[in-house]
Amino acid sequence: MPELPEVETSRRGIAPYLVDQTLLYVVVRNPRLRWPVSEEISSLRDQPVFSVQRRAKYLLLELAAGWIIIHLGMSGRLHILPKDRIAEKHDHIDLVMSNGKILRYTDPRRFGAWLWAKDFTASTVLAHLGPEPLGAEFTEQYLFEKSRHKRTLIKPWLMDNKIVVGIGNIYASECLFVAGILPTEPAGSLTQNECKLLVSAIKKVLLDAIEQGGTTLRDFLQSDGRPGYFAPRLQVYGRAGAPCYRCTHLIETVKQGQRSTFFCRHCQS
Repeated sequence: MPELPEVETSRRGIAPYLVDQTLLYVVVRNPRLRWPVSEEISSLRDQPVFSVQRRAKYLLLELAAGWIIIHLGMSGRLHILPKDRIAEKHDHIDLVMSNGKILRYTDPRRFGAWLWAKDFTASTVLAHLGPEPLGAEFTEQYLFEKSRHKRTLIKPWLMDNKIVVGIGNIYASECLFVAGILPTEPAGSLTQNECKLLVSAIKKVLLDAIEQGGTTLRDFLQSDGRPGYFAPRLQVYGRAGAPCYRCTHLIETVKQGQRSTFFCRHCQS
């Protein structure tokens, strides 16, 4: 599933082709995604596009009439294409723009979502989200206070969008490695200094990943079809049994909440 850097990369890729253009009309070929495509989206006509924003792993298209809220799900991708590009089997939605381009949504598994809101701040899918990890409000003091008395293990706790948004399985492992914190301890054991290290690691890893265009492991491609280039920089994720780049001890893996967690016991202690 695309994580925050991949969604931010998609946002940056599509924004220049949408902002200050007019959405002429929408083509919905298959409305059966994770939830049915909102009917309001299908009927949009001649809508100026004011901005393309991101909240957590959701993309937000600001139109004159309201907001299109997009979640890419497990395999969703957005492409900027010429208006006359023939649609293929898994091409479910087109936004036809005044500049001769289309924003095409492709999703083989159909786990994504296209929703409508007059005001995105009132949307139920966004209402209970925590702070953005790259925002000023995500601080060591915030993380320390949230962690008090929590028995949930650190890594799944960090992936809770009510605590902080956008940190999925890949980047949770990577951030904890950079911070030197074991993922197998309870969140309540975090010290103030560890929270400081963790906040710094999260911001660094996510910014680095965004600059590299995200991480392509299976489904993710940028809006122009290119893969993300952060994968070669992964320190622990997917490297079980391989030597740690830092200390040469073998990378270990455990299952946490049905997800694989990767870590170096020597460097994270």
